[in-house]
Amino acid sequence: MSWRDVRTLFGREIRSALRERSVVVNSILLPVLLYPLLLWIEISALVFVTGLSERAPARLALIGATQTHAELFTLEDPETAEGRFEIATRTESLDSSLVQLQDGDLDAVLVFEEPSEGAEALEGNFEVVVHYDRSTDRSRRARERVEAHLDRYRDQRLSDEAVALGLERSALEPFRIERRNVSSEEALGATVLGVMIPLFLVISVALGCLVPAVDTTAGERERGTWETVMSTRASRSSIVTAKYLYVAAFGTVAGLLNVGAMSLSLGPVMGSLQGMGTDGPDFAVSLTPSAVLVMGAGAVLLALFFAAAMMLLASFARSFKDGQALVTPVFYLALLPVILGQQTDRTLSAGIALVPVANIAMAVRDAIHGIFLWPLLGVTALVSFALILVCLTTARYVLRFEDYLLGTHGGSLWRFVRDRAGRGDREPPTRRDVTEGVG
Repeated sequence: MSWRDVRTLFGREIRSALRERSVVVNSILLPVLLYPLLLWIEISALVFVTGLSERAPARLALIGATQTHAELFTLEDPETAEGRFEIATRTESLDSSLVQLQDGDLDAVLVFEEPSEGAEALEGNFEVVVHYDRSTDRSRRARERVEAHLDRYRDQRLSDEAVALGLERSALEPFRIERRNVSSEEALGATVLGVMIPLFLVISVALGCLVPAVDTTAGERERGTWETVMSTRASRSSIVTAKYLYVAAFGTVAGLLNVGAMSLSLGPVMGSLQGMGTDGPDFAVSLTPSAVLVMGAGAVLLALFFAAAMMLLASFARSFKDGQALVTPVFYLALLPVILGQQTDRTLSAGIALVPVANIAMAVRDAIHGIFLWPLLGVTALVSFALILVCLTTARYVLRFEDYLLGTHGGSLWRFVRDRAGRGDREPPTRRDVTEGVG
């Protein structure tokens, strides 16, 4: 293999990719621009829907309620929005009200009952049974509103009774719970980045490798340029190495650009959540040089793995469409281990360091929080290199077969494996061998 040829072919692949609109859009622009835009749309939609839900009144049915009971839910609460409750009906039939609750015409059914033994000493005391539909968000919110409203009414009633008996209001508070948020802006920002950045890094690197891997193998075979490249004076290894480095480079660039775009846009986008009642300071998004170094190394390892796996599978296809179908499972399977790297209460362990993709995701999350477990980071790198070596060794074995390179094996991964299993390691006859045999 000539590294001079590799460098020349690598430059050719890069120039060809930059002239190809689909490669640039799907591998660079979409990961960089689409994900921050989608995140902004999702957060904006969440804020909008939450606001609508808070303003929508809870539709109640009161059973066994007196006029005094009904007035409890018409009083304005200074801490909540006006119109928080809407008394849809006052009836004595529980069964009909439960039917309306199941049909969605009501959000909750309140049954007022006489106080239990010992509680009747307080004049006007009562008990309430709240019926709600747990499978409906609106019904669950109605239950929470009713319970919070009744709790406030009970506290006010007890306070008034205490004053009437000559007691101080403070006597009803044996202890007080005061909440103080000790997390800093940087800690909140690191938590948000630690959840989102590893996931988006894996997705963006995979997407950055997907289209170039398919285009440089199955795409060239479909366009008829694969044979042209193979007929040059460059060796087979030089050609494949240049293509592999080109795909890995695009995946690495896509991952790092996406991380940069997310880091710049995450602060302003997540700042809109402060209007939803969240406590504490605003988010402060910042990355240390060491965290950036770990993310860069993780992006390179992910790109090398995705490039090797996707090119290997896409090479069995005879068209771009078939290549996408073969490569897509790698993309989805790689996302499954990322869930292990999203556990915010754990750091990189020896077990997770042995799980591909998940180890890199967890290492990146730890680096964002300022945690650097260097021995386990070394294990993560070794496991990733071992996985990449397995893919490259498999590719080297497959490259021995001429029908695989020329696409004459039938364009089916299953057929290729079946044929190899049937004839062992014997290489199929080439076109030259067949010609000499006939002569």
